[in-house]
Amino acid sequence: MSNYDEIKRLVEASRRALSGKLNESSTKDIRKQYTLITEQEVEDQVDIETDEVGSNDEEKDSDEIGVKTDKQKTYKVLGNVIILHGKTKADLQLTTDEKNAFTSSMDEFRTQVAELVDFGKLNVYPDNVEWNGKILEIDLEFFLTINEPNGLYINGEMIKIDEEYMEMVGKLQSYYEKFKNKWSKIVASRQEDV
Repeated sequence: MSNYDEIKRLVEASRRALSGKLNESSTKDIRKQYTLITEQEVEDQVDIETDEVGSNDEEKDSDEIGVKTDKQKTYKVLGNVIILHGKTKADLQLTTDEKNAFTSSMDEFRTQVAELVDFGKLNVYPDNVEWNGKILEIDLEFFLTINEPNGLYINGEMIKIDEEYMEMVGKLQSYYEKFKNKWSKIVASRQEDV
């Protein structure tokens, strides 16, 4: 048998195996004949249905113990994610000011720090804002939080400490102060509305 015929037969066998048209014994025979290593099949996982957070029963139970559950709602703004955390439905409503602050934060980051960036989720809590992402140019992850005096964290693997890196860290530090000022005002306005 020529190499062409062998390849053709292998392709046909793999198509049948992937399409599920083979029975279990045929699949085992193919695996054995060509010494294919495969992962062990896992049983299908069953999703467990849960009640929606904030149902009347849960609110009564949590009020009795003195604990209120944290709810969250996710919004997608210009392809990026903002998650609002709160205890009431009013806390979970995205205002125009918050949306504008989010879009301007992304724009400012791209103009002041780096254009090539992969933004993570921006989490808005009742007393804090956290945002992470990755600067793709130098493979540097950042994390910003406004609930700390110096809430800028960076993470990277085998980063060369050179002028470009030091300049990027300086840009991140100056951007962080603007970010903290902007989002501190948003958090304060959210607390006033409560």
